[in-house]
Amino acid sequence: MREFIVEADGGSRGNPGPAGYGAVVCDAATGQTLLEAAEYIGVATNNVAEYRGLLAGLRAAHTLDPAATVHVRMDSKLVIEQMSGRWKIKHPSMKPLATQARGIFPPDRVTYEWIPRAENKHADRLANEAMDAGARGEQWSPGDSVADMEVAAGSSAAASTPAVVAAGHQDAPGTTTRGWTSAPDLGAPATLVLLRHGETPLTPQKRFSGSGGTDPALSAAGRDQAHRVADALARRGTVQTVLASPLTRTRETAEIVAARLGLDVVVEDGLRETDFGAWEGLTFGEVRDRYPDDLNAWLADPAARPTGGGESFAEVAARIAVTKDELVTAHAGRTVLLVTHVTPIKTLVRLALGAPPESLFRMELSAASLSAVAYYADGNASVRLFNDTSHLR
Repeated sequence: MREFIVEADGGSRGNPGPAGYGAVVCDAATGQTLLEAAEYIGVATNNVAEYRGLLAGLRAAHTLDPAATVHVRMDSKLVIEQMSGRWKIKHPSMKPLATQARGIFPPDRVTYEWIPRAENKHADRLANEAMDAGARGEQWSPGDSVADMEVAAGSSAAASTPAVVAAGHQDAPGTTTRGWTSAPDLGAPATLVLLRHGETPLTPQKRFSGSGGTDPALSAAGRDQAHRVADALARRGTVQTVLASPLTRTRETAEIVAARLGLDVVVEDGLRETDFGAWEGLTFGEVRDRYPDDLNAWLADPAARPTGGGESFAEVAARIAVTKDELVTAHAGRTVLLVTHVTPIKTLVRLALGAPPESLFRMELSAASLSAVAYYADGNASVRLFNDTSHLR
């Protein structure tokens, strides 16, 4: 009969707070890492996160061989004693988790052992990777994990011998794809989560609606969208600050989201939409019929302004770049929600990618969609998400 060792851990940055778990399955005979699992689980307590790690480890082991025996090692005295039957489980949020854990393998094939935290580094690092991913507004990805390599490197350093970590492949859910990395530790990035406001009466009609028009409020559909995205962001639990453009539709969207997150809204003028001049309130077809020469010039040249003295894309880009630099400096290592508009969001993505101005016309950005860009200490940016509307389905 095959035997596995499962090491698991969970953590919460605050108790409760943003939480995640990590688990690793090893071959008991060889010590070889077989599977890794980690997940950011939103706001939870340390103990719930630890139980979630145990569940993930047992499920991963069951995936490998449902007939195996399993020896669980954790640095949580509470979980080990409760699962061993020596302590009662009193907390209502942990009882169902313990019941699920007991049902994965027959009880006589699972044993439990408490270990010091220093002996649980692999699972601990996976849990922290998951929480770091959550702080970026993401979920942990097996291909991005370096926990196994870090543990191997730490062990080899202690033994004063070089460590060699072989590249691997994904065999089953939770398996880490191991690779090579030489990236320096740049610390936690400033992550800007970009939320386009919900619908207004002008949105379904695809009318130009900038900062120089009627400043419409959200429609009933737009308010519903704002509540849906608020629920989605609350489940992630990573947003620490909410900033909004000064226009009515963005402030209304931001206030709905911030109320759900228990945060205040800070108005940031640099996030306002483009001033579309005389085109405000018109459809693209109406502008083409009335101002064909001005429209063609605007489409061809980022320095061209809309009819009537609105803002050019070049002017908007300069404004957004300054605003972005100020926000990244002020919010290093934090996750900030920016509730803004089509042009500012597309511009932030374009600048992050180093794409040309004409790329603005090649992006689709839906109402109440989420995008995200992470900015690192060396000035580099990473686009993490674009036009996500899964929360609206």
